[in-house]
Amino acid sequence: MSNPLPKVAWIGLGIMGSPMSENLIRAGYDVTGHTLEADKLERLAAHGGTPAGSIAAAVRDADVIITMVPASPQVEAVAYGADGILAHARRGALLIDTSSITPQTSIDLAKAAAEKGIHVLDAPVSGGEAGAIEAVLSIMVGGEAADVDRARPILDVLGATVVHCGPHGAGQTVKAANQLIVAVTLQACAEAVVFLEKSGVDLTAALDVLGGGLAGSTVLARKRDNFLSRDFTPGFRIDLHHKDMGIVTDAARAVGAALPVGTVVADLVASLRAQGDGGLDHSALLRGVERLSGLPVKD
Repeated sequence: MSNPLPKVAWIGLGIMGSPMSENLIRAGYDVTGHTLEADKLERLAAHGGTPAGSIAAAVRDADVIITMVPASPQVEAVAYGADGILAHARRGALLIDTSSITPQTSIDLAKAAAEKGIHVLDAPVSGGEAGAIEAVLSIMVGGEAADVDRARPILDVLGATVVHCGPHGAGQTVKAANQLIVAVTLQACAEAVVFLEKSGVDLTAALDVLGGGLAGSTVLARKRDNFLSRDFTPGFRIDLHHKDMGIVTDAARAVGAALPVGTVVADLVASLRAQGDGGLDHSALLRGVERLSGLPVKD
């Protein structure tokens, strides 16, 4: 019996892409995936997906194509050129880019795709690896309303909060604001942790009570154990948050919005990356505060 659900091609099976694609497979979707890492293709196959050796092979029969890659250059690399999505996807296909990239890259991609008869949504996500695994991501969508309606059943499998934010690029603009809030909150949490520890307070107890009050946040709840255990196994890497802070500071400058605190935190993220911590989880902002406070940094 044929599958009545749209056929999905998934490009990019990293920390976020793998669990997201697996959630679609569990929901009954036929998912064909492509990535450059052989072990990720094996993981896809083990979960019931179909590995593809190229972008062309992945997308040629797809109704919906989803991309989850690190940044604008990677989106452009998989979308354009003789081997890219636009060259091989069929007319009428829907391309949903869940990467976090510049708003202008999303706008340009939508324009180029329209010339090929391909519909595009920018649909970046927030919630990190845990949110991807648990299918509770927040998804901010930019594009045409009819395309959002078409994509919603798929997006509802991937996330708990799906909101159409406006035209092409609007989803990426909201994601940039999200990353600004997350980075500033992580920095504030890191400073609070060092302050509490240097004051001799029981850190576990302190974070418990802070999490139950106005200082509580999703950031604190998700990263509490990272702070307590100093486990910075990446759910979202400093390298990627550095990229995102560049997006938000550039976009804010373009519209004349001041980011006095955000600019400082962007510099602190850049500093942490320069000290070799770019591959760690963004909760490793704690390491930067420890260095500034004269504490030994635990490896």
